[in-house]
Amino acid sequence: MRVADFAGQCVIVTGGTRGIGAGIAREFLRAGAQVLVCGRTEPAAAAELPAAAGRTAAFVRADVRDPGQADRLVRAAADLFGRVDVLVSNAGGAPSAAAATASPRFHAKIIELNLIAPLHVAQCANAVMQGQPAGGSIIMIGSVSGTRPSPGTAAYGAAKAGLHSLATSLAVEWAPKVRVNCVVPSMVMTQAAAAAYGGDAGLAAVAGTVPLQRLATAADVAGACLFLASPLASYVSGAALLLHGGGERPAFLAAPGTSVYPPNE
Repeated sequence: MRVADFAGQCVIVTGGTRGIGAGIAREFLRAGAQVLVCGRTEPAAAAELPAAAGRTAAFVRADVRDPGQADRLVRAAADLFGRVDVLVSNAGGAPSAAAATASPRFHAKIIELNLIAPLHVAQCANAVMQGQPAGGSIIMIGSVSGTRPSPGTAAYGAAKAGLHSLATSLAVEWAPKVRVNCVVPSMVMTQAAAAAYGGDAGLAAVAGTVPLQRLATAADVAGACLFLASPLASYVSGAALLLHGGGERPAFLAAPGTSVYPPNE
């Protein structure tokens, strides 16, 4: 997967202790980077932190919804490694809840975690990157929920749509020193996904709706991040890289007698 050599570079991955974030952290470690991850809960043992190529990610306990803790996270990376080259803003998510009955506090917290927190961390990282000769790269982990209806996770989908827009605005404001992009994955195979979709049978049924006939993996998302952070993407900024295996099969194709290529009207 190694698309570039990140030796000597510092990468921050928020929410990087498990799931997609841990996968991203491992691939940057494998590519030679020094990696700092954060989470609201400190792992019970160092062995639980992402590791690859004989090295382990450093950890800072931080709730990135708090601007002060977001600042402390970025300062810790700069103090520890002397620089901040890449920020992957991965922390996020939402439980399923009906929009009609979810509390105002619930909606506010979801939007705070998935939209406001990434802005806090990006502001702090940009302040460091602007002072570096080579600038830096900020990557937001978005979601296809922000590109289509998201029933059951309406606030989450709205926040991710906002995140995609945020990346385009920051890419303009912070150029030319800092590039800002989004990775926009669909369903990703994690332990949480297995529980949500009802085990192997449910996962297989969901995978069958994807043209590539599988869910994405954390390594797939990591590969997109390595590309966007690398010199191969030096002219890519303000972009949203869709990572959805070909998208979703249009529902109308399931109607009896429907052709993949309907006649012209």
